[in-house]
Amino acid sequence: MKEVLSGNEAFARGAYEHGVKVVSSYPGTPSTEITEHVAQYEQIYSEWATNEKVALETVIGASLAGRRAMTCMKHVGLNVAADPLMTVSYTGVNGGLVIVVADDPNMFSSQNEQDSRHYARLAKVPMLEPADSQEAKDFIGIALEMSEKYCTPVLVRSCTRISHSKSVVTLKARNTPPTFEPENDIKKWVMVPANARVRHKIVENRLEKLADCADTGRLTINPVEFRSEEIGIICAGVTYHYVKEAMPEASILKLEMVYPICFEKIKRFCERVKKLYVVEELDRFIENELKAAGIEIQPLNRSVCGELSVDEVRKLFGKSVKEPAFDPKQLPARPPNMCPGCSHRGMFYAIAKLKLFAAGDIGCYTLGLLPPLSAINSTVCMGASIPMAHGMDKATDGALARKSVAVIGDSTFFHTGINGLLNSVYNAGTSTVIILDNSITGMTGHQPNPGTGCTIKGAPTQKINFPKLLEAMGVKNIRTVNPFDPDECIKVLKEETAREELSVIVTDKPCIFADRSVIKPPFYVDVKNCSGCTICTRLGCPAILWNKEDKRAFIDESLCTGCELCVKVCRFDAIHQRG
Repeated sequence: MKEVLSGNEAFARGAYEHGVKVVSSYPGTPSTEITEHVAQYEQIYSEWATNEKVALETVIGASLAGRRAMTCMKHVGLNVAADPLMTVSYTGVNGGLVIVVADDPNMFSSQNEQDSRHYARLAKVPMLEPADSQEAKDFIGIALEMSEKYCTPVLVRSCTRISHSKSVVTLKARNTPPTFEPENDIKKWVMVPANARVRHKIVENRLEKLADCADTGRLTINPVEFRSEEIGIICAGVTYHYVKEAMPEASILKLEMVYPICFEKIKRFCERVKKLYVVEELDRFIENELKAAGIEIQPLNRSVCGELSVDEVRKLFGKSVKEPAFDPKQLPARPPNMCPGCSHRGMFYAIAKLKLFAAGDIGCYTLGLLPPLSAINSTVCMGASIPMAHGMDKATDGALARKSVAVIGDSTFFHTGINGLLNSVYNAGTSTVIILDNSITGMTGHQPNPGTGCTIKGAPTQKINFPKLLEAMGVKNIRTVNPFDPDECIKVLKEETAREELSVIVTDKPCIFADRSVIKPPFYVDVKNCSGCTICTRLGCPAILWNKEDKRAFIDESLCTGCELCVKVCRFDAIHQRG
């Protein structure tokens, strides 16, 4: 049977078909949907972990117990999981263990353009890179076989185009996977220095065997498409399709295992062509590996920033490209924005009103940086807001703590915010921390988290109580506010930033689109009463627009969710609710 699947759907299908028992992940675009689709298969236990490190450690445990396991994350999530990754390379596995990592060239939804291939070399583990949805499914099976045969975790690299593009996939039934008895091998699994020294030698030997595996083709990887002696191109993943379309005359060596690189096969390919090129996105990872091995590579004037495309590959080889019918720059800008009725908007309005410096974090609330709110001043990585605010506090002897706040979402707080707050409590910080609790992981598509009260499959579970958790952590000053009451937010912010002790403010309204029961009838502007003061437009709500002709605000009622925030900032009784 055949279906059209996205790469992420295909990765999930691959886990199902090849007998994966446990999947633990943390949501992160462009990898999120893999685990969401895995959750649809009853034969697989799946969960949202609190962060990527916990997710990887969970599936390492599943592998140790003798079952096949998989974790999925975006590229920056691999940074969080790097600690266990480096050591599980040494321990090896019992049941097959696959780590799917999705890079984000061009940074459609990420804070950096990291190339995860470097982690394969750093951890000394193999990495496969599929080129379409069929390979996404099949490579999970190849990775699991490789994992068990060579006693290694295996990285499978995706990217935004592979994860979110769709192509035809041939579906198969679920295989009965091999199972292994739980291992009790201290020399393998307990990485004290004496054991680790021995395991390191095993890791180095394993890399040689893996490179030989790619050369002999026992797992049918790294195919050659020979067409011409003039030009040979080495590529991998989605760039294979760009090269094939842009350079139909060229011979192609498609690297399906991008690490370790099989130099012998490449050398034989090199001998058959007059000029050898490498086409790859982001860093010159393959190119530099080949040059270091003494293989001559022809230079290409390629940027290491952003994505490639068919046209970009044509340009690299001096081919003409059709000009677009219109200039995309002529299209009106559509910047991202917080949703109408977003429970974060009132707090950001208050922060902007008080001109506080806000150390921000990763989540949909990062959009508070945009005008007219302009209420976020820094965003570095998951969980950084609280330690950064603490650092500013200590660097200025508390002076900046009176003029700043840390802003973090509920899911991000569970991810890596707890440790930062514990550090502030322990080291007598005086920062003001705002936890925007909307009871969901919003930006990646409304996944549940420990504060939601349900699991990935919708089953009820323990819901974390923020005030009790904070009290147990030693926070003395805890305030809960309604983010749709800007006057209350301003009042509480003034009081807590003036306090020379650590304090935490928690907002308590759900995401408007995760809990639609809170949506109310829309509002409209009574033009008779509207003074044109613009205060409602300063909320940055997409439903509130400005009529340039009569210099009055108006509300797009098809977007309005009835949150009442605009009513509470209007001083002229110009905004009313539909009956």
